[in-house]
Amino acid sequence: MKIKKPEDIADYKSWLKKEHNVEISAKAESHYDIVANRIKVQFESSLFWINLSKKLKEFDDEYLINRKYPLLISDNIPKLELKPFDSFLLKTFRKNILENKNWPKEPEEGWILPNDWFSKINDIVRTLFIVKYLDGVEFLIDKIRSLCTAQNLIYNTQLEAKEEGYYAAHTYIGQEFTIPSMTLDPDKRTIYVELQITTQLQDVIRKLLHCYYEKRRKTTKKENIKWQWAWQSDEFAANYLGHILHYVEGMIMDIRKKQKGEL
Repeated sequence: MKIKKPEDIADYKSWLKKEHNVEISAKAESHYDIVANRIKVQFESSLFWINLSKKLKEFDDEYLINRKYPLLISDNIPKLELKPFDSFLLKTFRKNILENKNWPKEPEEGWILPNDWFSKINDIVRTLFIVKYLDGVEFLIDKIRSLCTAQNLIYNTQLEAKEEGYYAAHTYIGQEFTIPSMTLDPDKRTIYVELQITTQLQDVIRKLLHCYYEKRRKTTKKENIKWQWAWQSDEFAANYLGHILHYVEGMIMDIRKKQKGEL
């Protein structure tokens, strides 16, 4: 019997119950909230986060000396945020269903289900660093990489460039956390925390793009016309503005280098 591919989050919940005996209940959501908060508290007290928080001013000063411009738009340590349960569940939907090229078989990394989904979703706890200029992204990535290497931490960085005009660096730091299982027994898992790095201009666009991007990610249904041709839509304007600003930021870097005689 052919399994019907879930088209939206309601279909997905039914599929989880039918195919994997997983019920998305108030208890499951409450457990998620407890685990997410435990991860956040443990990461905040980790040597990595403490060192990074202390060194941000030092990084800003180094960049200022070398580039003659400040690195960060704020001296404040960015706040660690928790991914809401609805967003978390939506991400498992995307990975299990929408982006699963092996459907109806499991995706390459296996089904993402409650027994191990905290280890497979890498942005349950996340934060955002906003730098003023494009070259500040790579500068801060290098500094974070050095801290991870010094502490023998697992890390990887992805430079995101989406067709919707979204540009940012996502660095994932893997650490061992002690979290409660569904029976509240302690369970040790390697879990990733996401550090996003973007520019001041891209942060503005990111907020404009977010509602359109989230809407598209929630369903398998295809639009009658691609956004690239829907020139009268708000989505067309916001997405292309993201690409244009990224190009402008590259041009700013080019002009700065020419002024310094580096090109």
